[in-house]
Amino acid sequence: MTEGQPLDTQINVKLKKKPRIEKLFKAAIKSDASDLHLKVGMPPKLRIHSKLKNTTGDPLSQEEIEELVYEIMSEEQRQFLLEHGALDFAYQVGEMDRFRINAFRQRGNLSMVARRISGIIPPFESLHLPPIVQKIADNHDGLVLVTGPTGCGKTTTIASMIDYINRTRAEHIITVEDPIEFLYVDKKSIVSQREIGIDVHNWGDALKTLMRQDPDVVVVGEMRDQHTVTAAMRAAETGHLVFGTMHANNASQTIQRLLDMFPQEERDLIRQSFALTMRAVISQELLPGIRSDTPRLPAVEILINTPIIRKLVSEQREADISSAIRAAYGEGMQDFTESLRKLIEEEYIELKVAMQYAPNVEELKMALKGIRSSASGIL
Repeated sequence: MTEGQPLDTQINVKLKKKPRIEKLFKAAIKSDASDLHLKVGMPPKLRIHSKLKNTTGDPLSQEEIEELVYEIMSEEQRQFLLEHGALDFAYQVGEMDRFRINAFRQRGNLSMVARRISGIIPPFESLHLPPIVQKIADNHDGLVLVTGPTGCGKTTTIASMIDYINRTRAEHIITVEDPIEFLYVDKKSIVSQREIGIDVHNWGDALKTLMRQDPDVVVVGEMRDQHTVTAAMRAAETGHLVFGTMHANNASQTIQRLLDMFPQEERDLIRQSFALTMRAVISQELLPGIRSDTPRLPAVEILINTPIIRKLVSEQREADISSAIRAAYGEGMQDFTESLRKLIEEEYIELKVAMQYAPNVEELKMALKGIRSSASGIL
């Protein structure tokens, strides 16, 4: 991939000079921003440490935004945007930084949001993930879900686990992405990355042919519908390690969201299949930190599919999962309350931030005093 070129391998768009929007991308990189926003009537804005801030640029007109965005699109991409009103694609700046871009129309005008994806895949330690995450990545089969709201670092967490596998095991890793975000360099493993719309027409086609490509590890990206979930669980059932993401706030909600994708008459079968194939659910939320070297870091809930958890899922007892997690802190599991407690005691976040994000404020206050709520009655 050369500098200053959209990630479209089917269409070779030759640019005589660097696109003007690269100045804004480089400003985002220099400012360590997570996102760049372009909207008519507003100056370009950068999201820095979770807060949107104006740049020194002038307010942008519709014509200026169209010139900036269209310059990094192929003709086919422009046509898709015109017909559908939104387009996802990625753009590479230099060797290390990429942007996941969503161009969309709102109130008749073109807007753009570009999420910065660093070319460096961080290890677990620098992401401040619990040590159990490495053990989760050591699995050789089953389903691992990373969940949380948009922008909480789900993709980065999975990338860190995939890079760890790539460095330590000789396997074939296949990712199906829309668009490709992190680029992997083959190490001990072979990594094949397929982008929807470029390498394969759609998700259905990608998942249909997946098992013919001799994978050991599969990344299916977002578990967006019953077809994706079914394909992921089928791959997990046949001896593959499968990673996926979902928008859910915790482990219990993840299970309910997954089941809600299916008709009522199919849910019992899906529930039993999930109980058998699930290896772990990692739920996370990015919080503002105290230290200058860690301006944002995750609070993380970890659910491991122990025999007790498998029994609770099979028996439709999601309400008891939180108690089961609290009873198994020594086995690597933790809920958000325990994660917040550790972050406070290790002086990574302020108490008021923890209280703001705590699922149960009184429970957090008790945990800080060394008192844990009862985990009885879950067997």
